[in-house]
Amino acid sequence: MGEDHYFSASPASAEKLRRVRVTLAGSEVEVITAGGVFSPDHIDTGTAVLLANTPPPPRGGHLLDLGCGWGPIALSLAMDSPHSTIWAVDVNERALDLAQRNADALGLVNVNVAHPDDVPDDVTFRTIRSNPPIRVGKNELHGLLERWIPRLDERSDAWLVVQRNLGSDSLQRWLAATFTRGFSVHRAATARGFRVLKVRRHGTPETGAITLP
Repeated sequence: MGEDHYFSASPASAEKLRRVRVTLAGSEVEVITAGGVFSPDHIDTGTAVLLANTPPPPRGGHLLDLGCGWGPIALSLAMDSPHSTIWAVDVNERALDLAQRNADALGLVNVNVAHPDDVPDDVTFRTIRSNPPIRVGKNELHGLLERWIPRLDERSDAWLVVQRNLGSDSLQRWLAATFTRGFSVHRAATARGFRVLKVRRHGTPETGAITLP
């Protein structure tokens, strides 16, 4: 794609729409993908690892797929949690169009497809699920996470999948150093060369140790 990256706002490459059969939330479905978005031919390995190593989503509230691409995480969340509101967020206009088309085709009326700046400031999230765009660079990635992780509800979790050889361990250390008071960070799973990182936002006040008489 040359300089046309999947995290470009307006991909210049040919769209080349294609139909792909994938398994989401235990069901085989057909989705539409295209050139100029992340992993247009299949569910990429990292996303598959994330979907296989996270718990069922909350049954209600607002849930966030950060960097949704054509929508595999958002669509899975919507299928698993039909009474929740799913926010499928991306900067790539083509990805947003595809995610909306796929949600419509699957009859998932609980999906809100949106540019990051179009998510209302007062919306907080019961969970965040993301295969974040590591290749945007550390500064951009850190800024992305600093923007969205604080919008977790109390007693809620963000789940991030990162390839081990693309800096998952250093990202885990940065998360732990950045989100300190009221948060905890740990590695929840390792599979197929990827780490699944869990960022927990605790309640207020935080649960303390039990003191026995």
